[in-house]
Amino acid sequence: MAIIIKKVSSKKELKTFIRFNYELYRGNPYSVPDLYDDMLGTFSPKRNAAFEFCEADYFLAYRNGHVVGRVAAIINRRANETWNKKEVRFGWIDFIDDFEVSEALLDTVAQWGKERGMEAMVGPLGFTDMDAEGMLIEGFDQLSTMSTIYNFPYYPQHMEKLGFEKETDWVEFKLTVPDKLPEKFVRISEIILQKYKLKIKKLKRKEIKEKNYGQKIFDLINEAYAPLYGYSKMTQGQINQYIKMYLPLIDMRMVSLVEDENGELVAVGISMPSLSEALQKAKGKMLPFGWYHLMKALFFKKPQVLDLLLVGVKPEYQSKGVNALLFYDLVPVYQQMGFKYGESNPELEVNKKVQSQWNAFESVLHKRRRAYKKML
Repeated sequence: MAIIIKKVSSKKELKTFIRFNYELYRGNPYSVPDLYDDMLGTFSPKRNAAFEFCEADYFLAYRNGHVVGRVAAIINRRANETWNKKEVRFGWIDFIDDFEVSEALLDTVAQWGKERGMEAMVGPLGFTDMDAEGMLIEGFDQLSTMSTIYNFPYYPQHMEKLGFEKETDWVEFKLTVPDKLPEKFVRISEIILQKYKLKIKKLKRKEIKEKNYGQKIFDLINEAYAPLYGYSKMTQGQINQYIKMYLPLIDMRMVSLVEDENGELVAVGISMPSLSEALQKAKGKMLPFGWYHLMKALFFKKPQVLDLLLVGVKPEYQSKGVNALLFYDLVPVYQQMGFKYGESNPELEVNKKVQSQWNAFESVLHKRRRAYKKML
């Protein structure tokens, strides 16, 4: 039977769009489901500040009345203007192992983009860098993280058969929390503190609003991430949204700030306990007991693994070892809290400055993901 592609046009169809991923990966030991309510917010123009500069439609693929695939078609006008490109993004793509299905989904995105004057198609990408991006091409036997995509090994095979080529790769590292910081690492960190007249600050929750540290952190991220692939500067609306949504969940002990002698923020490191296993137990739902699994992992019985969510260094302080100060502060915290391992967020494979910081630790590159591109 032929594949039928239908644009999502109702709340019921959007629910089907979100839940298709849950059904496709049901019982998979490595996939980590998103929370349904979070996805509703992501796809809602009223709730997601990225719609200030993005437009999107969502599509479902049907065969014999059954859903067999999904994809989002997105145009990030801010990124296109920043990088002088005319690209349509495909994101949140999932499909059964059938080339007819994947081809129909991607052809739909291509046509949607052409109608809007786009010249190339790239993905998987979300609305912005704050969304999960990149198709997994190595590390299919590794547990995913809450901020990344998991997909079956046949996905990249489909992309290559359909004529897509590598645009860029991200790599991820698993780090062992050392029993003790190496003396050389400690000595270098203390020299850097003195040389550049820097100080480490531990953030208090009340300071996020009272002293505007939430704003300072995301302003720094905007500056530090500006040169990275496909990055579009966060708007004030997005910053306000992220401060409200995410910072209240962070354990302040797992946040490290570095300031200069004038109190200006020059580096930030934000980490948190891994929620991967808790999200698997929650199965995408906060109710009836999903909230319990998440709160337990965040505040009570923490897992052995932590996620390194954000690491940013002001451009003029990069390549000066300032990022080492973040771990000079945080590693003793990780030891005290009982963490054994850390997971890095995806890092561009060409970003050797970031990857070099892991040389001080026992680490292994255990996942690789890819953005694909095809001219229209």
